[in-house]
Amino acid sequence: MTTQLDLEELKLNIDDMFLVINGIIVSFMQVGFACLEAGCVQPKNVTNILMKNILDLFICAISYWLVGYGLAYGGGGCLYYGKEFFAGVGMPSSQNGVWFFQYVFAATAATIISGAVAERCNFIAYIFYSVIVSGVTYPIASHWTWSPDGWLLKIGYSDFSGAGTVHLLAGTCSFVAALFIGPRNGRFSTIAPNEYNGHSMPLVATGTLLLISGFLSFNGASLGHITKPGDGVIVANSVANTIFGGSGAAVVILIMAKAGLVGESRWPFAMTINAVLNGMVSVCGGVNQYTHFSAVMVGMIGCIIYLVLQWVVPRLKVDDPLETTAVHFGGGLWGVIATPLFVEGGFWNNPDSMPLLKSNLIGAGSIIVWSVVNSAILFGFLRVFDLLRVSKEKEIIGLDMSLHKEQAYPVTNIFIENGHKNSNKTTVIRHAYDNVAMQHTLQQ
Repeated sequence: MTTQLDLEELKLNIDDMFLVINGIIVSFMQVGFACLEAGCVQPKNVTNILMKNILDLFICAISYWLVGYGLAYGGGGCLYYGKEFFAGVGMPSSQNGVWFFQYVFAATAATIISGAVAERCNFIAYIFYSVIVSGVTYPIASHWTWSPDGWLLKIGYSDFSGAGTVHLLAGTCSFVAALFIGPRNGRFSTIAPNEYNGHSMPLVATGTLLLISGFLSFNGASLGHITKPGDGVIVANSVANTIFGGSGAAVVILIMAKAGLVGESRWPFAMTINAVLNGMVSVCGGVNQYTHFSAVMVGMIGCIIYLVLQWVVPRLKVDDPLETTAVHFGGGLWGVIATPLFVEGGFWNNPDSMPLLKSNLIGAGSIIVWSVVNSAILFGFLRVFDLLRVSKEKEIIGLDMSLHKEQAYPVTNIFIENGHKNSNKTTVIRHAYDNVAMQHTLQQ
């Protein structure tokens, strides 16, 4: 009897460490997002975007502890939200490992939005949306899909590692946020200079590699345990399929670019990394069950969807600097739909595919509606009270100095083209700051 109890205790400890260690690895995706977003913005906004990505871990921890985890997994028998464990009250200490792993998922969902509103979002608005998304919007959706009491789970919805629950939700919120906040100054002007291409490809590359590594734990550890028979096989298959999803997308984007079908470059860098990330997002729904060939196919189709949205969103005059909508909304929606089409022999060989497709379509629609309503209320409120966006002057000067008074790079002058492609005139903004006010002088 003692030996059996010791064995069960050992299994629990191993499962907890599995979640904790992988949760720590997933948390390094924040480093990836920080580097990726910092490299994609202008030098004058790098401090701002880095601060947001750092604080995501800590602000989201408080909101998820106070409210989020209880809404997601608090029990109580409700189909739509949990009713227990708010602020940790009544939560068994044995659930701390689960809490930690689920918390980093909530932080990931919140941090995705920062890329869509980069370079013009007010800092107080960032705090608001981080708290609400990680404390309310995401937890309720995760209750629907992953809690034993959740209504989507009960009707057969299947989403192994968050194609819908994390990525579709965050991508939808990102689009609404970008729509409400409006484009960056001059972004869609026909005479504006091409000043929104980022500034550091090494940072972008480093961030992408960190995201890829974090993604492996994100998908692999979503099983939630490692001590049951067959767990190792499922985790290994999930990790391998995550790579294969990105591989499928990489093949498609390189072929299409080389053939001159997309973009101006024949070997595009930024477009390739976003396509790869989209491919990895696309396999999240059934990453534990796909064959490797199926994962490659899902990633390939995901890349096509990414390219379509990457072309459509700017033509709607929606400014999404990190292409968050194309990567996460496109990949997440396709990931939910692809699951019944490609798992267990494929749509043509699996009689359960049609019911699962119906359940997943209901789930995807519900998550989109939930995200749109929440985001419209949240960002609409911030916009009405003039809390959402910084002033035009602050945006031109840069958020690093206008909000933080801390430059990411040791420069004394910021040169801004006057907006005319053929003009040699340059406006020089020289900064002189004290504890109260900021002054600048314009010279030709």
